[in-house]
Amino acid sequence: MYKNILASLTLLALTMTAPHIQSQEVDKLILPDGFSIEIYANVRNARQMSLGDDGTVYVGTRSRAGGRIFAIPDANRDGKADEVITITSGLKRPSGLTYHNGDLYIGAISRIYKISNIENSYRNKPDPEVIFSNLPDKTHHGWKFLEFGPDGLLYIPIGAPCNICEPEEEFATLNTLDINNPELGITKYAMGIRNTVGFDWDPKTDDLWFTDNGGDGLGDEMPADELNHAPKSGLHFGYPYIHQGDTQDPNYGTEKKAEDYIAPAQKLAPHAGAIGMAFYKGDMFPSKYKNNIIIAEHGSWNRTDEAGHTGHMLTFVTIQNGKAVSYEPFITGFLQNNKAWGRPSDILELKDGSLLIADDEANAIYRLTYSE
Repeated sequence: MYKNILASLTLLALTMTAPHIQSQEVDKLILPDGFSIEIYANVRNARQMSLGDDGTVYVGTRSRAGGRIFAIPDANRDGKADEVITITSGLKRPSGLTYHNGDLYIGAISRIYKISNIENSYRNKPDPEVIFSNLPDKTHHGWKFLEFGPDGLLYIPIGAPCNICEPEEEFATLNTLDINNPELGITKYAMGIRNTVGFDWDPKTDDLWFTDNGGDGLGDEMPADELNHAPKSGLHFGYPYIHQGDTQDPNYGTEKKAEDYIAPAQKLAPHAGAIGMAFYKGDMFPSKYKNNIIIAEHGSWNRTDEAGHTGHMLTFVTIQNGKAVSYEPFITGFLQNNKAWGRPSDILELKDGSLLIADDEANAIYRLTYSE
């Protein structure tokens, strides 16, 4: 009993002490003409988001404290959260989640959980059911990003358990799981991926695209983060041997050839921290954004000079005939005087075509809209 009371008080304290972003901070953001942004909800350590059929937004967290999953309903459809509800707590860094056929799937380092009938149960403190528990327990790059592909399989990344190393073959991969037959285990889809925390499928072709974070310790300008294109399984994207598609690693790549691996479809800014990404499929934004990629660039944690094009922003990549043809800033201003007050971590398109932006530094979710 006393343990339960203590746990409840701890969660209450975490909620009460989470700083709330103020509108004057959001006013610092630089938007293209016609766009507007406002606070949708205050959510501590917001990471991956997913949208339920009834419009409820589900949010994962990466923080060591609490291990919580949130539900954010907007029943009156006014473009702002009605409330922020803790669905469950005590999970191990449950940053990744996705809604699928009425159920919520959660990735928490070594386990995949499921909460059935989530729309009717999230207020009742449901117990997540473990459906798969044979993932590595390493926390370094062990947090997850989950999505179901057009093939109906659940895609699960396993990041490298280090900065730059030659890990065991299960690491630095993107994998699939058949949730109807989880006892069969995961199947490797792609390799040579240091740490992907964002992927989506081209609505025109069903091809997979994903972000990947470059390694540290090679300088402020090396290596580039990557936007990669994986139209089929079995491809190797170079880690740890080749960085950014063209540079040998000084320890592991001296006997490797860049042409033996898949180069990035688009080099992103070095140490941009490119994580959450999605193809914009809606009709609210101008036509140039339709069926192209928006990326949440979280920013570097240790770059000497953060100023310039180094993350802490949203960027936009145009795709034509399966190739990236442009890469440009979209939403900037999270960085002020070489210090980040906000760090975008994921994006989610709502049914009306507006875009939610998670920010795990400012403990907030914003809603981006467009009007001529």
